Amino acid sequence: MHIFNTYSRQKEQVEPLQPGLVRIYSCGPTVYRYIHIGNLRTFAMADWLRRALINEGFEVRHIKNITDVGHMRQERLDQGEDKLVAQARKEGRSSVEIAAFYTAAFLSDERKLNILPADVFPRATQHIPEMIAMIQALQGCGLAYVVGGNVYYDVKQFGPYGALSGNQFEGMLAGEHANPDGAKHNGEDFPLWKAAEPGREMAWDSPWGRGFPGWHIECSAMATHYLGDEFEIHTGGVDNIFPHHENEIAQSEGVTGHPWARYWVHAQHLLTDGLKMAKSTGNDYTLDDILARGFEPLALRYLFATTHYRSRLNFTFTALRAAQVALRRLRGIAQQRASSVSVPPGASRMEVWRSAFATAMADDLNVPRALAVVWRMVWSPAATIGYAEQHALLTEWDAVLGLDLYATETNPQAEPAPELAARLTQRTRARADRQYVEADAIRSEIRASGYDVQDTVDGTKLRRQLRGSTLSLITRSDAGPNRIHEPDRYRWSINLIARNSRSDLQRCLSSIARYAGDQKLQVVIIDNGSTDDTVDVLQSLAQVGHMVTPFGGVLPVEVLFADHNLGYAGGRNATIRASSGHFVVLLDTSMELVDPIWEALATVLDDPAVGVAGPYGLRTSDLREFSEANEPDVDAVEGYLLAFRRANLQDVGLIDEKFRFYRLADIYWSFFFKAAGLRAVAIPTLDKALTKHPHREWYSLTEEEQRTKSKKNYDLFRDRWHHGESLLIDNAAHTVHWSDHDDPRHLAATHTH
Repeated sequence: MHIFNTYSRQKEQVEPLQPGLVRIYSCGPTVYRYIHIGNLRTFAMADWLRRALINEGFEVRHIKNITDVGHMRQERLDQGEDKLVAQARKEGRSSVEIAAFYTAAFLSDERKLNILPADVFPRATQHIPEMIAMIQALQGCGLAYVVGGNVYYDVKQFGPYGALSGNQFEGMLAGEHANPDGAKHNGEDFPLWKAAEPGREMAWDSPWGRGFPGWHIECSAMATHYLGDEFEIHTGGVDNIFPHHENEIAQSEGVTGHPWARYWVHAQHLLTDGLKMAKSTGNDYTLDDILARGFEPLALRYLFATTHYRSRLNFTFTALRAAQVALRRLRGIAQQRASSVSVPPGASRMEVWRSAFATAMADDLNVPRALAVVWRMVWSPAATIGYAEQHALLTEWDAVLGLDLYATETNPQAEPAPELAARLTQRTRARADRQYVEADAIRSEIRASGYDVQDTVDGTKLRRQLRGSTLSLITRSDAGPNRIHEPDRYRWSINLIARNSRSDLQRCLSSIARYAGDQKLQVVIIDNGSTDDTVDVLQSLAQVGHMVTPFGGVLPVEVLFADHNLGYAGGRNATIRASSGHFVVLLDTSMELVDPIWEALATVLDDPAVGVAGPYGLRTSDLREFSEANEPDVDAVEGYLLAFRRANLQDVGLIDEKFRFYRLADIYWSFFFKAAGLRAVAIPTLDKALTKHPHREWYSLTEEEQRTKSKKNYDLFRDRWHHGESLLIDNAAHTVHWSDHDDPRHLAATHTH
């Protein structure tokens, strides 16, 4: 078995320290929320490594930690922030309860993905004494120092620091330089122990006072406790390389004085839209999201198997659907081969295939190549390898791949309702009586209920359709219809984004229909990667293509379905492109019309000098603080309701798709209208025609998440418009001419453009 060692940056043969035994330590989850499928890809990689080693004849001892103290990166610790505690506050539970709940959820996800359970799942909270002992040992080595109840690791005293990641001190992450109080010797030093603030729930007594451990010391202490001060393999994701694994090495080898883990194995990121899957990006899918769309968990495992663990994998539901189909096909072949076996397998014809599979797995865990061997084997002519041999090999290989080829498809949400089973019985009877028209009608009825009817040699079965399987999905905002340069077909296009927000969407749509009046309206909706029944509601609406108003009118509706969450701006751009109205209204689904809004908007937007309009205006004097404004002329219009003339898109362009979160995107885009010489106008009287309900996405976030996402979007705004003072209402005197970006009034002439 050869594996790529991140430390040496080359493939190396796995040579155990003890003959026949390989020890593996895997960085497990921080249990303050559900893990996403990007995390599961890393855990699946470690599982394949373990299975491959077992297949090679090794005994494997596998340890996977549970971090139940908090996800405490250096920059978070310096701010005194603990995500586990924050989540506990949000959910109204204790930190211990939160950790227990999400630990159980993690273990359940691993079982569903057929990941073998680790031999031990040590909890950080159960190993505080070992952490304290290791910190004391580091003090004794001169590698740690105490400042006011905090213990820091002095990285400049450890010569090999940076060898794993290749980072030099001047190249460290900016967050790792944080030294706000000047307490640390070096900005790069990281905490081993932090003094607890008053009232902190998760804290322990220590030689340095009451406090809690740093994130990195947890893994060093637990891996050493269970595997010894030198072992074979340490696994994790590439985002663990620095600072976490770098700091683990510094701690562990600082104590022992010799190499700690021989081989460092890291799985690459799972991406969506080319972005790392993460909650902060809004593209993090959980296994429950996968199940909600009708997929079985092992379809995800099969998808992971199609790309080498050291290569990035771009996730889409379209790709997952292909994986589900391939797994079903392979499972069907395997089970057919098993049922056809009548003679014992012949060993000689199996060896060449067995060797090809083993070679692929032993070459840096090349699961995609091993999977290709499986497919070549099952499609080989019977003269070269019979069904008995294929069945024997598939059984062997399934123990390595972990795809459960001989199991029936499982999905907890896939059981049909009893009435569908009854209808299936009626269809079977109709077919037996040669009543094929009736049988086909029942089949169509069952399909409309979300199930496929499959006639097999074992009888007729129902299989739940994959949610959205009959839909045409777009994977990019520009993959849908583009009518920007086409003539107007409607007076108004109302644009909505839906994502797991069925009740909000239905309330908003009902209010639009109720107050459509005699306006020539079009509604354009994008389902931005929903995993709940929002998809079903919109699928039904898309099939009809319109809504009927309470007064008998017909309101055209076009629905776009995104394969996954395209982000706020991506979703908005897709609907803008698909719009055919003279005016376009970007409406948030949290808004409800309680009176008509059309004439008030049209009166303002008919003025060619006006670019954007809406009920909620904003003013600023410094591009930092924005306040609500009731004057007609404002600096920006809030995106709860933002209307514009479609023709102006040629001058303004679309919304920057870096805005995956909605905050500040409206202000950012409003400035483009102003830069094009157009006014932003507030119509405060429209507020009486609207009810603003709580914004679902905003209130689903913790306070820390709200701050982080808002800050990220503000940075996008500031980076583009930090020179935009000349566009502000406060600076709009006609006697003043701002010549260009280098005008002295821009940022007090601190720099030029």
